[in-house]
Amino acid sequence: MRTPQIEHLAPFARLLGLKISRVEEGYCLGGMDVIDELKNIHEAPGREVAKILHGGVVSTLADTCMAFALASSLDETELPRTLEIKVNYFGAVISGALACESKIVHKGRTFAALESEITNDGRLVAKASATYGIVRAKDS
Repeated sequence: MRTPQIEHLAPFARLLGLKISRVEEGYCLGGMDVIDELKNIHEAPGREVAKILHGGVVSTLADTCMAFALASSLDETELPRTLEIKVNYFGAVISGALACESKIVHKGRTFAALESEITNDGRLVAKASATYGIVRAKDS
């Protein structure tokens, strides 16, 4: 098992405040705090302004955690590459912290399927699934 180094997080994920707390073979647990800079502002006449976490933040959290889960099962010459990702959103996120548990569902020689569950202070707010390509480092 190769343990991906947390300091190798993409600069974009670091900018969002994403943190990886546990990586085991085929599994990753990550999370982040919900801050105002990551929210959309929704305004409607006669209604209070709502600040809701941007959906792309949830997608980035899931994508990053799934990549770490897959990377943990690869050898030193292989890298994960996102081919497609789907996110189902179940509830708005306004404050608190997000946690993301990601795991490998299936892994072949050149492709892998992964899933994530994203919670907001313990409440399920999204599920994600993705397909990753497994590429040789020299081919990337």
